[in-house]
Amino acid sequence: MSKESNPSGGTWTSREAYLLALVCLMLGLVVGYMFRGSAAVPGAVPVTTAGVTPPAGASPAPSAPPTAESLQPLAAPLLAALKADPKNADTLVQLGNLYYDNHVYPQAIEYYTRALELRPNDPNVRTDLGTAFWYSGFAEKAVAEYQKSLAANPTHANTLFNVGVVRS
Repeated sequence: MSKESNPSGGTWTSREAYLLALVCLMLGLVVGYMFRGSAAVPGAVPVTTAGVTPPAGASPAPSAPPTAESLQPLAAPLLAALKADPKNADTLVQLGNLYYDNHVYPQAIEYYTRALELRPNDPNVRTDLGTAFWYSGFAEKAVAEYQKSLAANPTHANTLFNVGVVRS
């Protein structure tokens, strides 16, 4: 029996049940955030690591953000592959991603730019380049890269999202 012929709406379709569950989940997250948010719990003791000695064999937590020099051991195999094939766009993108993921944006920008010289219409790399510019404080350059990305692929979701973030 279809919903139209059953005015009481006594049965639910699978789609309706999943949609209701999704709405309830989202509502629960919103209400939970509104009442709890990310505020500290009153009376809680803050956790500190001052004076704590790491276990034997453990490396201490880094005290500063990564630098290009500190990422050298991770970048070395990629740099060797790039030396063997300087026109390998995939290796350039991997190096860009390594530096981007570790917040070393000047090097990420360098490798993304080089990759785009080989693949100028890659919206993923162009969007990452734009975002690296954004995090480096160059909003105009970020928007310019997003516009180039959208020229190549007007429906690229990550680019559209980032345009919304930058322009808000």
